[in-house]
Amino acid sequence: IRTTITPPPPLKPRMNQAVRRLDLQIHRLDQASERFTQKDKALFAKIVAAYEKHESAHANIYANELAEIRKMEKIIMNATLALDQVKLRLETVTEFGDIVTTLGPAIGVLRTVSSGLVGVLPEAENELGDISNMLSGLMFDCGASSGMSLNFNNVNEDASKILAEAAAVAEQKISANL
Repeated sequence: IRTTITPPPPLKPRMNQAVRRLDLQIHRLDQASERFTQKDKALFAKIVAAYEKHESAHANIYANELAEIRKMEKIIMNATLALDQVKLRLETVTEFGDIVTTLGPAIGVLRTVSSGLVGVLPEAENELGDISNMLSGLMFDCGASSGMSLNFNNVNEDASKILAEAAAVAEQKISANL
């Protein structure tokens, strides 16, 4: 009854808002990645300097820290790539109008990326949760207006495929950097 009296707001502005918020998160992740890259280079230089001075204990400490930084770099790179894919999917949805079938995997990816960023960037995790909730609302609005039933079993499969692709690309980039 409520939807007939006050219909939900148009989908396109809400989709555009989600894309803008994703752009902001991607930018923040890029900045964090750049900071980690700078730390990576600085620590590697310290390791080399420690070896030149024959201080293997210091070199081991720096190497352990560098390993942790590279793990975080990999997490951030995977998250950035996954968010880029979600953004592209949302832009495609806006252009072609196939909202329900496209938003499901995007929401799954957002939730997975969000849970992966809890320890690294907590503020990004909160923002991604908000975006995920907004997209879920969009998806239900689209499903309700089109009369389609929503199947969430395929969401996890598609999200896993997207994350696997993102991880493969990230590994290639990290290997190229090293």
